[in-house]
Amino acid sequence: MVTSLAVGALGGVLFQLSGLPLAWMLGPMIANLLASSRGMNVAVPESLRQAFLAVMGLVLGSQVTPQLVHRMLDWPVSAALLLLGVAASTAVAAAWYRRCGFDPVSAWFGASPGAMTAMIMLGDKCGGDAQRIAVAQSLRIILVILFLPPLFWAFEGDAGAASSEHATLAHGWMLLTIPLLLPLGRWLRLPSAALLAPLIAAALLSGFDIASLTLPDWGMNLMLWVLGSAIGSRFKGMTRRLLGRYLWQSGVATLLALVVLALFAEMIHQLLGVGRDVALLALAPGGIGEMAILAVALDIDPVFVAFHHLLRMVTLMIVAPFWARWLLRRQPSSLSSNDK
Repeated sequence: MVTSLAVGALGGVLFQLSGLPLAWMLGPMIANLLASSRGMNVAVPESLRQAFLAVMGLVLGSQVTPQLVHRMLDWPVSAALLLLGVAASTAVAAAWYRRCGFDPVSAWFGASPGAMTAMIMLGDKCGGDAQRIAVAQSLRIILVILFLPPLFWAFEGDAGAASSEHATLAHGWMLLTIPLLLPLGRWLRLPSAALLAPLIAAALLSGFDIASLTLPDWGMNLMLWVLGSAIGSRFKGMTRRLLGRYLWQSGVATLLALVVLALFAEMIHQLLGVGRDVALLALAPGGIGEMAILAVALDIDPVFVAFHHLLRMVTLMIVAPFWARWLLRRQPSSLSSNDK
């Protein structure tokens, strides 16, 4: 843990001095990714990652206000476009992975833009290559995080930067609820329980105007430092050559998915008047936790973004088992054709 956080701190400082966006998330993430590819033993304990993800959930849920309800009337339209975009982008990315030698099950589950853990487990159960699916899913999240902030930064300048008006910690007592909310979320079997249980609790408190959690700049940077280090340290033990090959395959797949989803995001912008940055981040093929981090850090309508990513994750978890059965019936030989 100490090594990973130290490497992450170095990356954060270098990015901060370079004036790059999201310095304390992208810096630690890239630094740990490079360190892990060079054989360094970098890792962030899962318990620490979940604790800081819970803090993110509290911050995100605190964005809910009584005034938000009237906006939800527009969300069914954007939700429908989201689901159509997910289907189209998954098909395009899966076609690319098939060209890269993936078997059908691994291609489809590797291309699925969300619910990473469920996709890996279900793909493995259905005869796919679990390692390929896991690497494709993990790199998709990292590449989306790398692509989007510079894109927003280039086209909007400081417009996407997080607000720094909160100089002090507000309602910090909410942090004391995390030890209760984490086991409660697991007991309720919520997807991404470490994020969603605190998010729901904070949304109720904030929605009824009881309390909301805001973090000072140093608190946000601390949270981004730990979470960015955790994301980058996922590839411990992978050789640089193999990582380069997977980066090429996943990079093309991620760009294809982003282009397709950007078209659907433009439809949401045109039909509902939602900002292009908000619509794109809501549809971006990243994980709900990572996209929530970006939404809060960049101050891009976090509640709208989180709602659409949660909808996508739940839908994928419902649809994926039926899709897997269809794939297996259509390609019965796929169980024995894996390119392990």
